[in-house]
Amino acid sequence: MNQAAGITAVAVVSVLTLAIGAWGLRFSRTTSDFFVASRTVRPTLNASAIGGEYLSAGSFLGIAGLVLVFGGQMLWYPVGWTAGYLVLLLLVAAPLRRSGAYTLPDFAGARLASRRVRQLTSMLVVAIAWLYLIPQFQAAGITLELATGLDPRLGGLVVAAVVLVNVLAGGMRSITFVQAFQFWLKLTALLVPAFFLLLVWWGDGATSPADTVGGAAWANPIVSGGQSYYATYSLIAATFLGTMGLPHVVVRFYTNPDGRAARRTTLVVLALLGMFYVLPPVYGALGRLYAPDLADSGASDTVVLDLPSRMVGGVGGDLLSALLVAGAFAAFLSTSSGLTVALSGVLAQDVFARWATGVQSFRLAAIVGVVVAFALGQLAADVGVATAVGLAFAVAASTFAPLIVLGIWWAGLTDAGAIAGLLVGGLTTGAAVLVTFLGAPAGWTGTLLTQPAAWSVPLATLTMVGVSLLTPQRRPAGATRFLVRLHTPERVQLDRG
Repeated sequence: MNQAAGITAVAVVSVLTLAIGAWGLRFSRTTSDFFVASRTVRPTLNASAIGGEYLSAGSFLGIAGLVLVFGGQMLWYPVGWTAGYLVLLLLVAAPLRRSGAYTLPDFAGARLASRRVRQLTSMLVVAIAWLYLIPQFQAAGITLELATGLDPRLGGLVVAAVVLVNVLAGGMRSITFVQAFQFWLKLTALLVPAFFLLLVWWGDGATSPADTVGGAAWANPIVSGGQSYYATYSLIAATFLGTMGLPHVVVRFYTNPDGRAARRTTLVVLALLGMFYVLPPVYGALGRLYAPDLADSGASDTVVLDLPSRMVGGVGGDLLSALLVAGAFAAFLSTSSGLTVALSGVLAQDVFARWATGVQSFRLAAIVGVVVAFALGQLAADVGVATAVGLAFAVAASTFAPLIVLGIWWAGLTDAGAIAGLLVGGLTTGAAVLVTFLGAPAGWTGTLLTQPAAWSVPLATLTMVGVSLLTPQRRPAGATRFLVRLHTPERVQLDRG
Protein backbone atom coordinates (compact mmCIF):
# COMPACT_ATOMS: atom_id res chain seq x y z
CA MET A 1 0.00 0.00 0.00
CA ASN A 2 1.00 3.63 -0.37
CA GLN A 3 3.26 4.53 2.56
CA ALA A 4 2.20 8.19 2.62
CA ALA A 5 -1.45 7.13 2.96
CA GLY A 6 -0.55 4.72 5.76
CA ILE A 7 1.44 7.30 7.69
CA THR A 8 -1.39 9.82 7.26
CA ALA A 9 -3.95 7.32 8.57
CA VAL A 10 -1.88 6.56 11.68
CA ALA A 11 -1.28 10.26 12.30
CA VAL A 12 -4.95 11.21 11.89
CA VAL A 13 -6.16 8.51 14.29
CA SER A 14 -3.51 9.42 16.86
CA VAL A 15 -4.33 13.14 16.67
CA LEU A 16 -8.09 12.56 16.88
CA THR A 17 -7.60 10.24 19.84
CA LEU A 18 -5.53 12.84 21.67
CA ALA A 19 -7.98 15.61 20.77
CA ILE A 20 -11.02 13.72 22.07
CA GLY A 21 -9.09 12.74 25.17
CA ALA A 22 -8.18 16.39 25.76
CA TRP A 23 -11.84 17.37 25.33
CA GLY A 24 -12.84 14.70 27.86
CA LEU A 25 -10.20 15.99 30.25
CA ARG A 26 -12.40 18.92 31.24
CA PHE A 27 -14.82 16.41 32.79
CA SER A 28 -12.12 14.66 34.83
CA ARG A 29 -11.57 16.31 38.17
CA THR A 30 -11.87 13.77 40.99
CA THR A 31 -10.27 10.43 41.81
CA SER A 32 -13.62 8.77 41.07
CA ASP A 33 -13.52 10.30 37.57
CA PHE A 34 -10.17 8.63 36.93
CA PHE A 35 -11.17 5.19 38.26
CA VAL A 36 -14.85 4.75 37.25
CA ALA A 37 -15.97 8.03 35.61
CA SER A 38 -17.90 8.82 38.83
CA ARG A 39 -20.38 6.04 37.90
CA THR A 40 -22.37 8.32 35.57
CA VAL A 41 -21.83 6.74 32.14
CA ARG A 42 -25.15 6.03 30.40
CA PRO A 43 -25.84 2.68 28.64
CA THR A 44 -25.47 3.75 24.99
CA LEU A 45 -22.21 5.62 25.54
CA ASN A 46 -20.90 2.88 27.80
CA ALA A 47 -21.80 0.16 25.31
CA SER A 48 -19.95 2.00 22.54
CA ALA A 49 -16.95 2.39 24.84
CA ILE A 50 -17.05 -1.31 25.76
CA GLY A 51 -17.21 -2.20 22.08
CA GLY A 52 -14.27 0.10 21.49
CA GLU A 53 -12.04 -1.50 24.09
CA TYR A 54 -13.26 -5.09 23.63
CA LEU A 55 -12.73 -5.27 19.85
CA SER A 56 -9.00 -5.63 20.00
CA ALA A 57 -6.24 -6.63 17.62
CA GLY A 58 -7.48 -10.21 17.84
CA SER A 59 -10.89 -9.12 16.56
CA PHE A 60 -9.75 -6.67 13.88
CA LEU A 61 -6.85 -8.66 12.43
CA GLY A 62 -6.60 -12.02 14.17
CA ILE A 63 -9.98 -13.55 13.26
CA ALA A 64 -9.49 -12.91 9.55
CA GLY A 65 -6.01 -14.44 9.75
CA LEU A 66 -7.33 -17.56 11.45
CA VAL A 67 -10.16 -17.96 8.93
CA LEU A 68 -7.60 -17.56 6.14
CA VAL A 69 -5.47 -20.39 7.49
CA PHE A 70 -7.95 -22.75 9.14
CA GLY A 71 -11.31 -21.92 7.60
CA GLY A 72 -14.79 -22.12 9.08
CA GLN A 73 -13.85 -23.73 12.39
CA MET A 74 -12.39 -20.41 13.47
CA LEU A 75 -15.82 -18.78 13.38
CA TRP A 76 -16.16 -19.98 16.96
CA TYR A 77 -13.93 -17.08 17.97
CA PRO A 78 -16.39 -14.28 17.04
CA VAL A 79 -19.34 -16.38 18.19
CA GLY A 80 -17.74 -17.00 21.58
CA TRP A 81 -16.51 -13.45 22.05
CA THR A 82 -20.05 -12.20 21.45
CA ALA A 83 -21.87 -14.88 23.44
CA GLY A 84 -19.66 -14.16 26.43
CA TYR A 85 -21.69 -11.01 26.96
CA LEU A 86 -24.90 -13.04 27.08
CA VAL A 87 -23.44 -15.05 29.97
CA LEU A 88 -22.30 -11.81 31.57
CA LEU A 89 -25.79 -10.31 31.15
CA LEU A 90 -27.55 -13.28 32.76
CA LEU A 91 -25.20 -13.92 35.67
CA VAL A 92 -22.99 -10.96 36.46
CA ALA A 93 -23.74 -7.48 35.09
CA ALA A 94 -26.26 -6.01 37.57
CA PRO A 95 -25.00 -7.71 40.77
CA LEU A 96 -21.43 -6.70 40.02
CA ARG A 97 -22.45 -3.06 39.63
CA ARG A 98 -24.38 -3.17 42.92
CA SER A 99 -21.27 -4.35 44.75
CA GLY A 100 -20.06 -0.74 44.75
CA ALA A 101 -16.50 -1.81 43.98
CA TYR A 102 -13.96 0.05 41.85
CA THR A 103 -12.05 -3.02 40.65
CA LEU A 104 -12.19 -6.81 40.73
CA PRO A 105 -9.88 -6.95 43.77
CA ASP A 106 -12.28 -4.53 45.53
CA PHE A 107 -15.16 -6.93 44.85
CA ALA A 108 -13.24 -10.05 45.90
CA GLY A 109 -11.87 -8.44 49.05
CA ALA A 110 -15.27 -7.10 50.14
CA ARG A 111 -17.16 -10.30 49.32
CA LEU A 112 -14.79 -12.60 51.23
CA ALA A 113 -13.48 -10.14 53.83
CA SER A 114 -9.95 -11.26 53.03
CA ARG A 115 -6.85 -9.22 52.27
CA ARG A 116 -5.09 -12.30 50.88
CA VAL A 117 -7.85 -12.88 48.32
CA ARG A 118 -7.62 -9.25 47.31
CA GLN A 119 -3.85 -9.45 46.86
CA LEU A 120 -4.03 -12.63 44.79
CA THR A 121 -6.80 -11.16 42.67
CA SER A 122 -4.70 -8.06 42.08
CA MET A 123 -1.80 -10.16 40.85
CA LEU A 124 -4.06 -12.01 38.42
CA VAL A 125 -5.57 -8.76 37.10
CA VAL A 126 -2.09 -7.46 36.37
CA ALA A 127 -1.05 -10.74 34.70
CA ILE A 128 -4.14 -10.90 32.46
CA ALA A 129 -3.88 -7.23 31.53
CA TRP A 130 -0.24 -7.63 30.52
CA LEU A 131 -1.02 -10.81 28.57
CA TYR A 132 -3.79 -8.98 26.71
CA LEU A 133 -1.66 -5.90 26.05
CA ILE A 134 1.07 -7.93 24.36
CA PRO A 135 -0.90 -8.69 21.17
CA GLN A 136 -2.07 -5.06 20.94
CA PHE A 137 1.52 -3.84 20.70
CA GLN A 138 2.45 -6.72 18.38
CA ALA A 139 -0.41 -6.00 15.98
CA ALA A 140 0.41 -2.30 16.03
CA GLY A 141 3.92 -3.18 14.91
CA ILE A 142 2.64 -5.43 12.12
CA THR A 143 0.29 -2.71 10.90
CA LEU A 144 2.88 0.06 10.95
CA GLU A 145 5.46 -2.08 9.16
CA LEU A 146 3.00 -2.98 6.40
CA ALA A 147 1.67 0.57 6.07
CA THR A 148 4.90 2.51 6.29
CA GLY A 149 7.80 0.08 6.05
CA LEU A 150 9.12 1.26 9.42
CA ASP A 151 10.48 -0.92 12.21
CA PRO A 152 7.54 -2.89 13.72
CA ARG A 153 8.65 -1.99 17.22
CA LEU A 154 7.81 1.61 16.44
CA GLY A 155 4.10 0.74 16.06
CA GLY A 156 3.87 -0.59 19.59
CA LEU A 157 5.78 2.44 20.82
CA VAL A 158 3.33 4.84 19.14
CA VAL A 159 0.35 3.05 20.68
CA ALA A 160 1.99 3.02 24.11
CA ALA A 161 2.76 6.74 23.91
CA VAL A 162 -0.73 7.81 22.79
CA VAL A 163 -2.41 5.59 25.37
CA LEU A 164 -0.24 6.94 28.15
CA VAL A 165 -0.96 10.56 27.24
CA ASN A 166 -4.72 9.96 27.29
CA VAL A 167 -4.80 7.82 30.42
CA LEU A 168 -2.47 10.10 32.36
CA ALA A 169 -4.54 13.13 31.41
CA GLY A 170 -8.09 12.02 32.14
CA GLY A 171 -8.35 8.40 33.29
CA MET A 172 -11.63 6.54 32.79
CA ARG A 173 -13.74 9.65 32.18
CA SER A 174 -11.58 10.79 29.27
CA ILE A 175 -11.03 7.30 27.87
CA THR A 176 -14.79 6.66 27.70
CA PHE A 177 -15.28 9.28 25.00
CA VAL A 178 -12.19 8.10 23.12
CA GLN A 179 -13.27 4.46 23.08
CA ALA A 180 -16.82 5.24 21.98
CA PHE A 181 -15.45 7.17 18.99
CA GLN A 182 -12.99 4.39 18.19
CA PHE A 183 -15.69 1.71 18.09
CA TRP A 184 -17.58 3.51 15.34
CA LEU A 185 -14.34 4.20 13.50
CA LYS A 186 -13.44 0.49 13.60
CA LEU A 187 -16.88 -0.55 12.38
CA THR A 188 -16.74 1.95 9.51
CA ALA A 189 -13.16 1.00 8.67
CA LEU A 190 -14.15 -2.65 8.14
CA LEU A 191 -17.59 -2.07 6.63
CA VAL A 192 -16.73 0.34 3.80
CA PRO A 193 -13.78 -1.64 2.32
CA ALA A 194 -15.70 -4.91 2.71
CA PHE A 195 -18.50 -3.49 0.54
CA PHE A 196 -16.11 -2.65 -2.30
CA LEU A 197 -14.13 -5.88 -1.95
CA LEU A 198 -17.30 -7.95 -2.20
CA LEU A 199 -18.28 -6.00 -5.33
CA VAL A 200 -14.91 -6.89 -6.86
CA TRP A 201 -15.36 -10.54 -5.92
CA TRP A 202 -18.85 -10.58 -7.39
CA GLY A 203 -17.64 -8.93 -10.60
CA ASP A 204 -14.76 -11.41 -10.94
CA GLY A 205 -17.12 -14.36 -10.85
CA ALA A 206 -14.62 -15.96 -8.50
CA THR A 207 -15.17 -19.34 -6.93
CA SER A 208 -16.54 -19.75 -3.43
CA PRO A 209 -14.13 -19.12 -0.54
CA ALA A 210 -15.27 -22.52 0.77
CA ASP A 211 -13.29 -24.19 -2.02
CA THR A 212 -9.85 -25.48 -1.13
CA VAL A 213 -7.04 -22.95 -1.34
CA GLY A 214 -3.36 -23.27 -0.69
CA GLY A 215 -3.91 -26.94 0.18
CA ALA A 216 -6.21 -26.07 3.12
CA ALA A 217 -9.91 -26.93 3.04
CA TRP A 218 -12.54 -24.51 4.34
CA ALA A 219 -13.16 -26.78 7.31
CA ASN A 220 -9.48 -27.56 7.83
CA PRO A 221 -9.00 -27.91 11.62
CA ILE A 222 -5.97 -26.86 13.61
CA VAL A 223 -5.65 -30.47 14.76
CA SER A 224 -7.39 -33.64 13.60
CA GLY A 225 -9.57 -36.33 15.09
CA GLY A 226 -10.58 -36.14 18.74
CA GLN A 227 -8.16 -33.26 19.28
CA SER A 228 -10.23 -31.12 16.92
CA TYR A 229 -13.42 -31.66 18.93
CA TYR A 230 -11.58 -31.00 22.17
CA ALA A 231 -10.00 -27.80 20.83
CA THR A 232 -13.40 -26.51 19.68
CA TYR A 233 -15.13 -27.13 23.01
CA SER A 234 -12.19 -25.72 24.93
CA LEU A 235 -12.30 -22.59 22.77
CA ILE A 236 -16.04 -22.25 23.48
CA ALA A 237 -15.43 -22.55 27.23
CA ALA A 238 -12.67 -19.94 27.15
CA THR A 239 -14.56 -17.37 25.10
CA PHE A 240 -17.98 -17.85 26.74
CA LEU A 241 -16.63 -17.63 30.28
CA GLY A 242 -13.50 -15.55 29.84
CA THR A 243 -15.36 -12.35 29.00
CA MET A 244 -16.67 -11.89 32.54
CA GLY A 245 -13.16 -12.20 33.93
CA LEU A 246 -11.40 -9.66 31.72
CA PRO A 247 -10.43 -6.74 33.97
CA HIS A 248 -10.99 -4.03 31.35
CA VAL A 249 -14.50 -5.39 30.65
CA VAL A 250 -15.53 -5.81 34.27
CA VAL A 251 -14.39 -2.32 35.30
CA ARG A 252 -16.75 -0.85 32.71
CA PHE A 253 -19.77 -2.09 34.61
CA TYR A 254 -18.69 -0.13 37.66
CA THR A 255 -19.14 3.05 35.61
CA ASN A 256 -22.90 2.55 35.15
CA PRO A 257 -25.27 4.51 37.42
CA ASP A 258 -27.03 1.33 38.67
CA GLY A 259 -27.66 -2.37 38.02
CA ARG A 260 -30.49 -1.75 35.56
CA ALA A 261 -28.22 0.47 33.46
CA ALA A 262 -25.57 -2.27 33.55
CA ARG A 263 -28.02 -4.76 32.05
CA ARG A 264 -29.12 -2.29 29.37
CA THR A 265 -25.49 -1.62 28.56
CA THR A 266 -24.89 -5.33 28.03
CA LEU A 267 -27.85 -5.66 25.67
CA VAL A 268 -26.56 -2.79 23.53
CA VAL A 269 -23.07 -4.32 23.54
CA LEU A 270 -24.49 -7.60 22.19
CA ALA A 271 -26.08 -5.72 19.29
CA LEU A 272 -22.91 -3.77 18.51
CA LEU A 273 -20.68 -6.84 18.62
CA GLY A 274 -23.10 -8.74 16.42
CA MET A 275 -22.76 -6.05 13.75
CA PHE A 276 -18.98 -5.94 13.97
CA TYR A 277 -18.19 -9.66 13.99
CA VAL A 278 -19.93 -10.28 10.68
CA LEU A 279 -17.08 -8.45 8.96
CA PRO A 280 -13.67 -10.00 9.90
CA PRO A 281 -14.62 -13.48 8.58
CA VAL A 282 -15.47 -11.85 5.23
CA TYR A 283 -11.87 -10.67 4.94
CA GLY A 284 -10.58 -14.10 5.90
CA ALA A 285 -12.78 -15.80 3.31
CA LEU A 286 -11.74 -13.37 0.56
CA GLY A 287 -8.12 -13.85 1.58
CA ARG A 288 -8.41 -17.56 0.77
CA LEU A 289 -9.14 -16.57 -2.84
CA TYR A 290 -6.95 -13.50 -3.36
CA ALA A 291 -4.10 -13.88 -0.84
CA PRO A 292 -3.57 -17.60 -0.13
CA ASP A 293 0.21 -17.07 0.01
CA LEU A 294 -0.19 -15.20 3.31
CA ALA A 295 -1.39 -18.42 4.95
CA ASP A 296 1.83 -20.20 4.00
CA SER A 297 4.21 -17.33 4.73
CA GLY A 298 3.19 -16.83 8.35
CA ALA A 299 1.76 -13.37 7.59
CA SER A 300 -1.91 -14.30 7.94
CA ASP A 301 -2.56 -11.47 10.43
CA THR A 302 -1.93 -8.96 7.63
CA VAL A 303 -4.69 -10.23 5.31
CA VAL A 304 -7.17 -7.48 6.29
CA LEU A 305 -4.69 -4.77 5.43
CA ASP A 306 -3.33 -6.47 2.31
CA LEU A 307 -6.55 -7.26 0.43
CA PRO A 308 -7.40 -3.79 -0.95
CA SER A 309 -4.06 -3.46 -2.76
CA ARG A 310 -4.50 -6.93 -4.28
CA MET A 311 -8.17 -6.72 -5.22
CA VAL A 312 -8.63 -3.04 -6.08
CA GLY A 313 -5.21 -1.50 -6.56
CA GLY A 314 -4.42 2.06 -7.57
CA VAL A 315 -5.64 5.09 -5.65
CA GLY A 316 -8.85 3.31 -4.62
CA GLY A 317 -6.88 0.47 -3.07
CA ASP A 318 -4.62 2.91 -1.25
CA LEU A 319 -7.58 4.79 0.22
CA LEU A 320 -9.29 1.61 1.37
CA SER A 321 -6.02 0.36 2.87
CA ALA A 322 -5.53 3.67 4.68
CA LEU A 323 -9.03 3.41 6.14
CA LEU A 324 -8.28 -0.12 7.37
CA VAL A 325 -4.98 1.03 8.88
CA ALA A 326 -6.88 3.78 10.71
CA GLY A 327 -9.38 1.26 12.03
CA ALA A 328 -6.66 -1.16 13.08
CA PHE A 329 -4.80 1.54 14.96
CA ALA A 330 -8.05 2.58 16.64
CA ALA A 331 -8.44 -1.06 17.77
CA PHE A 332 -4.98 -1.12 19.34
CA LEU A 333 -5.44 2.27 21.00
CA SER A 334 -8.90 1.61 22.45
CA THR A 335 -8.17 -1.84 23.86
CA SER A 336 -4.81 -0.76 25.21
CA SER A 337 -6.46 2.24 26.86
CA GLY A 338 -9.08 0.10 28.59
CA LEU A 339 -6.50 -2.39 29.78
CA THR A 340 -4.23 0.37 31.02
CA VAL A 341 -7.05 1.97 33.03
CA ALA A 342 -7.98 -1.39 34.62
CA LEU A 343 -4.34 -2.24 35.28
CA SER A 344 -3.60 1.20 36.70
CA GLY A 345 -6.58 1.11 39.03
CA VAL A 346 -5.37 -2.11 40.61
CA LEU A 347 -1.70 -1.17 40.79
CA ALA A 348 -2.55 2.27 42.19
CA GLN A 349 -4.60 0.85 45.05
CA ASP A 350 -2.56 -2.24 45.89
CA VAL A 351 1.05 -1.40 44.96
CA PHE A 352 1.75 2.32 44.55
CA ALA A 353 -0.53 3.64 47.28
CA ARG A 354 2.42 3.66 49.68
CA TRP A 355 4.33 6.13 47.50
CA ALA A 356 1.51 8.28 46.14
CA THR A 357 -2.21 8.77 46.58
CA GLY A 358 -5.25 9.34 44.40
CA VAL A 359 -4.58 10.54 40.88
CA GLN A 360 -0.79 10.55 41.36
CA SER A 361 -0.70 6.83 42.20
CA PHE A 362 -2.98 6.10 39.22
CA ARG A 363 -0.63 7.91 36.84
CA LEU A 364 2.48 6.22 38.25
CA ALA A 365 0.79 2.84 37.88
CA ALA A 366 -0.16 3.60 34.25
CA ILE A 367 3.45 4.39 33.32
CA VAL A 368 4.83 1.22 34.90
CA GLY A 369 2.04 -0.97 33.48
CA VAL A 370 2.49 0.17 29.89
CA VAL A 371 6.29 0.06 29.94
CA VAL A 372 6.34 -3.51 31.27
CA ALA A 373 3.70 -4.67 28.76
CA PHE A 374 5.66 -3.14 25.86
CA ALA A 375 8.85 -4.88 27.00
CA LEU A 376 7.06 -8.25 27.30
CA GLY A 377 5.62 -7.78 23.82
CA GLN A 378 9.13 -7.67 22.36
CA LEU A 379 9.91 -11.03 23.98
CA ALA A 380 6.80 -12.76 22.58
CA ALA A 381 6.89 -11.38 19.05
CA ASP A 382 6.37 -14.78 17.36
CA VAL A 383 3.05 -15.63 19.03
CA GLY A 384 -0.03 -15.08 16.84
CA VAL A 385 -2.29 -12.17 17.74
CA ALA A 386 -5.47 -14.23 18.15
CA THR A 387 -3.56 -16.98 19.97
CA ALA A 388 -2.32 -14.55 22.63
CA VAL A 389 -5.81 -13.05 23.05
CA GLY A 390 -7.30 -16.56 23.31
CA LEU A 391 -4.85 -17.44 26.07
CA ALA A 392 -5.86 -14.32 28.01
CA PHE A 393 -9.48 -15.47 27.79
CA ALA A 394 -8.49 -18.93 29.03
CA VAL A 395 -6.70 -17.49 32.06
CA ALA A 396 -9.64 -15.22 32.88
CA ALA A 397 -12.14 -18.07 32.45
CA SER A 398 -10.12 -20.31 34.77
CA THR A 399 -9.68 -17.78 37.57
CA PHE A 400 -12.12 -14.87 37.71
CA ALA A 401 -15.13 -16.56 36.09
CA PRO A 402 -15.63 -19.09 38.92
CA LEU A 403 -14.73 -16.48 41.55
CA ILE A 404 -17.28 -13.96 40.26
CA VAL A 405 -20.09 -16.46 39.62
CA LEU A 406 -19.68 -18.25 42.96
CA GLY A 407 -19.11 -14.96 44.76
CA ILE A 408 -22.39 -13.60 43.42
CA TRP A 409 -24.57 -16.70 43.60
CA TRP A 410 -23.25 -18.94 46.42
CA ALA A 411 -23.07 -17.86 50.04
CA GLY A 412 -20.87 -20.84 50.93
CA LEU A 413 -17.76 -19.54 49.19
CA THR A 414 -14.86 -19.02 51.61
CA ASP A 415 -11.57 -17.20 51.33
CA ALA A 416 -9.66 -20.49 51.51
CA GLY A 417 -11.73 -21.92 48.66
CA ALA A 418 -11.27 -18.80 46.56
CA ILE A 419 -7.51 -18.76 47.07
CA ALA A 420 -7.18 -22.47 46.25
CA GLY A 421 -9.28 -22.14 43.10
CA LEU A 422 -7.47 -19.02 41.90
CA LEU A 423 -4.09 -20.68 42.43
CA VAL A 424 -5.09 -23.84 40.59
CA GLY A 425 -6.62 -21.93 37.69
CA GLY A 426 -3.85 -19.35 37.55
CA LEU A 427 -0.94 -21.77 37.77
CA THR A 428 -2.30 -24.29 35.27
CA THR A 429 -3.20 -21.72 32.63
CA GLY A 430 -0.04 -19.76 33.38
CA ALA A 431 1.99 -22.87 32.60
CA ALA A 432 -0.02 -23.30 29.40
CA VAL A 433 0.77 -19.72 28.38
CA LEU A 434 4.47 -20.22 29.03
CA VAL A 435 4.59 -23.45 27.04
CA THR A 436 2.70 -21.85 24.14
CA PHE A 437 5.09 -18.89 24.05
CA LEU A 438 8.11 -21.18 24.11
CA GLY A 439 6.66 -23.60 21.54
CA ALA A 440 4.05 -26.25 22.36
CA PRO A 441 4.78 -29.90 21.53
CA ALA A 442 2.78 -31.82 18.95
CA GLY A 443 -0.05 -34.23 19.68
CA TRP A 444 -2.52 -34.26 22.55
CA THR A 445 -0.05 -32.64 24.95
CA GLY A 446 0.28 -29.57 22.78
CA THR A 447 -3.48 -29.34 22.21
CA LEU A 448 -4.24 -29.58 25.93
CA LEU A 449 -1.74 -26.82 26.67
CA THR A 450 -2.64 -24.40 23.89
CA GLN A 451 -6.37 -24.79 24.61
CA PRO A 452 -6.49 -25.35 28.40
CA ALA A 453 -9.95 -23.99 29.28
CA ALA A 454 -11.84 -27.29 28.87
CA TRP A 455 -9.95 -28.83 31.78
CA SER A 456 -8.65 -25.82 33.71
CA VAL A 457 -12.07 -24.17 34.24
CA PRO A 458 -13.72 -27.29 35.78
CA LEU A 459 -10.60 -28.00 37.83
CA ALA A 460 -10.48 -24.48 39.28
CA THR A 461 -14.24 -24.41 39.95
CA LEU A 462 -14.28 -27.80 41.66
CA THR A 463 -11.26 -26.79 43.75
CA MET A 464 -12.99 -23.56 44.79
CA VAL A 465 -16.19 -25.38 45.76
CA GLY A 466 -14.46 -28.34 47.39
CA VAL A 467 -12.14 -26.34 49.61
CA SER A 468 -15.02 -24.01 50.57
CA LEU A 469 -17.09 -27.01 51.66
CA LEU A 470 -14.15 -28.25 53.73
CA THR A 471 -13.72 -24.85 55.43
CA PRO A 472 -17.25 -23.71 56.38
CA GLN A 473 -15.88 -21.97 59.48
CA ARG A 474 -14.14 -19.46 57.19
CA ARG A 475 -17.36 -18.25 55.59
CA PRO A 476 -17.55 -14.45 56.08
CA ALA A 477 -20.03 -13.38 58.73
CA GLY A 478 -21.73 -10.89 56.43
CA ALA A 479 -21.88 -13.12 53.32
CA THR A 480 -25.68 -13.45 53.23
CA ARG A 481 -26.19 -9.73 53.73
CA PHE A 482 -23.68 -8.96 50.98
CA LEU A 483 -25.51 -11.27 48.56
CA VAL A 484 -28.84 -9.65 49.38
CA ARG A 485 -27.30 -6.32 48.46
CA LEU A 486 -26.03 -7.71 45.14
CA HIS A 487 -29.43 -9.05 44.12
CA THR A 488 -31.69 -6.27 45.39
CA PRO A 489 -32.52 -3.57 42.79
CA GLU A 490 -31.39 -0.08 43.76
CA ARG A 491 -34.96 1.20 43.76
CA VAL A 492 -35.96 -1.35 46.41
CA GLN A 493 -32.87 -0.52 48.48
CA LEU A 494 -33.82 3.19 48.45
CA ASP A 495 -37.45 2.41 49.35
CA ARG A 496 -36.23 0.50 52.39
CA GLY A 497 -33.87 3.28 53.39
